Amino acid sequence: MRDADVVIVGAGAAGLSLARMLCAAEGGAPTSRALSVVLVDAPRGPLRPPERTWCFWEPPGGPYDAHLAASWERLRVRGPDGAQTVGRPRPYRYKMLRARDFEALVGGELAASRRCRRVEAVVDSVHDHADGAVVRGRDAAGQELALRARWVFDSRPPRRLPPARTTLLQHFRGWFVRTDRPAFDPTVADLMDFRTPQPAQGLSFGYVLPLSADRALIEYTEFSREVLDTDGYERALRGYTRDVLRLGEPDGPRGAGGFRVTAVEQGVIPMTDGRFERRAGRSVFRIGTAGGATRASTGYTFAAVQRQTRAVAEALAAGRTPLPPSPHSRRSQAMDAVMLRVLDSGRVDGARFFTSLFAGVPMERLLRFLDGGCGLREDVSIGLRTPVAPMVRTVAELPFLRRRSPPPPGGPW
Repeated sequence: MRDADVVIVGAGAAGLSLARMLCAAEGGAPTSRALSVVLVDAPRGPLRPPERTWCFWEPPGGPYDAHLAASWERLRVRGPDGAQTVGRPRPYRYKMLRARDFEALVGGELAASRRCRRVEAVVDSVHDHADGAVVRGRDAAGQELALRARWVFDSRPPRRLPPARTTLLQHFRGWFVRTDRPAFDPTVADLMDFRTPQPAQGLSFGYVLPLSADRALIEYTEFSREVLDTDGYERALRGYTRDVLRLGEPDGPRGAGGFRVTAVEQGVIPMTDGRFERRAGRSVFRIGTAGGATRASTGYTFAAVQRQTRAVAEALAAGRTPLPPSPHSRRSQAMDAVMLRVLDSGRVDGARFFTSLFAGVPMERLLRFLDGGCGLREDVSIGLRTPVAPMVRTVAELPFLRRRSPPPPGGPW
């Protein structure tokens, strides 16, 4: 006997998005088949996704617009020398959604749905069983739990990344700050500010999302093979806010021209050309980062998760096998593999690479490219804006490189 038609393991962006599309009328997915759903949340603690923000770009009028922390119609990239490229990527707006607001929205909708049940448990195993699959673990009271369903979608981050030719990590720490005086232009977001000391390998940049004239999220980000410790991120953030942004010292005397840190977020995102398996059994599938939704060249995930989970919901509504699609085309994945390799090998200067790319390509076209929405001609034209010789050399060598298993990534995903 089944407990539900669908069990979703994990209540991060992918798990909540799929549950919303299957259970909530506002989710916007087809509802021709009324499916029962169990969403398994991890208990509070290290297994639960950390507090974070999700950023993405889309035209105005998206399904989460009423719940955004902020959005921007102008984006800026600053080179190592301070030169600015500012663009209005119409029709897109860059949008910021905080995890807690998304969770509150979806949680309220699921609570009102008669087809969805939420369970808090630590999941030990997910595997095929009889005419479906079974999820085993222990509930919040420590009791053994077994949930049987026709289909199971596992959104937990994989314990190990897949074998790859290149594996980098996008790792960051961010401060939500409030300044004593107006210090930000709330109409423009800084996507990449390369006025940071560059590491020996990879690249680093500042990321500034103003929420008002005196509030912002400021992050220090690196693309490299290994993460920093907390002290390393804190030193980098202090240097960036003091020496580059000229905000003064954090948590100094009020009115002295400094700022206060009101909240912190930290994370690690895999950037890899490894192949994520989206099917783990006859009735078991992986979604989200575990299902290849993260764009290898940028680390952006949220918009791809929406596409992937919508396709799953549509397949279930139509009675088809709900294999989650890869949100990124093979051509996009091939280009990402080249870019990761040239960055990791040091054949291009990462800061200058991205600065020149944003300076040479209209921003709306570049965002469309990064979302996999360009045709072959546009992809080629953007590729010609990159250093051709190192790119050609890398394209020639990739087929001969072995895929190797990388070490486990450190820090919270």
